[in-house]
Amino acid sequence: MLQIIDRYLIVEVLKTFLAIVFVLVLIVASLLFLRTLEEVNLGAMTGGVVLRFLGLQLVSNVASLLSPAYFIAVLATLSRFARDSELIALTACGIGPRRVYGALLLVGVPIALVTAWFSLVLQPEASTGIAEIRYQQNEQASQIAGLRAGRFYVEDRGHLVVYIGGITKERGLERVLVLDRRETTTSRLVVSETGRHGVEEATGDHLVTLSNGHRFDGNPGEAKFLIGRFDEYQVRIRGSGAERRSIAKRSAAPSRTLLGTGKVEDQAELEHRLSAPIAIFVLAVIAVPLVAISPRQRASGRLLLAFLAYFSFFNLQRLAESWLANGTTPPWLGSLWHQALVLGLVYLVLAPESLWYRRLRERFGGGSRVGAPG
Repeated sequence: MLQIIDRYLIVEVLKTFLAIVFVLVLIVASLLFLRTLEEVNLGAMTGGVVLRFLGLQLVSNVASLLSPAYFIAVLATLSRFARDSELIALTACGIGPRRVYGALLLVGVPIALVTAWFSLVLQPEASTGIAEIRYQQNEQASQIAGLRAGRFYVEDRGHLVVYIGGITKERGLERVLVLDRRETTTSRLVVSETGRHGVEEATGDHLVTLSNGHRFDGNPGEAKFLIGRFDEYQVRIRGSGAERRSIAKRSAAPSRTLLGTGKVEDQAELEHRLSAPIAIFVLAVIAVPLVAISPRQRASGRLLLAFLAYFSFFNLQRLAESWLANGTTPPWLGSLWHQALVLGLVYLVLAPESLWYRRLRERFGGGSRVGAPG
């Protein structure tokens, strides 16, 4: 009988969990797709990498979806059991919260393992792929190769502006305009009818060479201008080197490299990845007491507490990780303390309704005494 009930609870939670994950993935995929199309429309990304970029973004976000999906699935399943008086029937048969926790543990372990795989292994790989795609797209924008004619491209926070009027195979770049304010306070405007592009192998810098043009040095509104004519003028745009190495940022580092480095930032990143699979069990423990057993009990208060616990859990997670990375909290405390804090607060709020609390009150508060005879 208990095995049948366990299977029934596991199947119902798992079906609800898969349905919620499917809906969340569709919502996230739609939002990411719209955001990616906007980048394509603005010229920040080419259409050939949209599907790969979207897939990597989904993989990077899956780990953060599984723990809230499991929390909602447990709440929804147990709430339906309570509404149909099935929880009362289970309690009458001697099946209490301990048995429910056991069934939820059987479901939570494989989900936690899948979440750990996404969080610890696939998410860093996806972050590396995303950074590589963005780097390649930025390189295409900065190296002038493969750009569309008739558009302005801004680099170095607006200190370098490049405009190309046309691109042909015979003449290369045509009607090129460069506004360079990177080195001095004086603006330098360079215009040329033709130009070419190349990459310096030693440094990875991009070299835009202009031919037969004019250079104007000065600031708008001032009468002092230096005007010159040149046969060849070269503009250097910093390329890869350190910029390419920046792809290997902390979020893209393999989890094993974050172990034992002694850096607080690496510890915060590693605990961020571990928080997702651990949250599977913590949220399941929180969800069970948030469900009213009887449909006659008022469930609005518990539902409100469930929402508060959910939002507090993930907001405190970001806060704890930020405090650890900034040195506000000591490294020995870490950032996973927020899970124990939310768990303790939920049980503290629900303590007056628990059986053990009523027994303690009856024992020490005289609640079990019968009224005095009249």
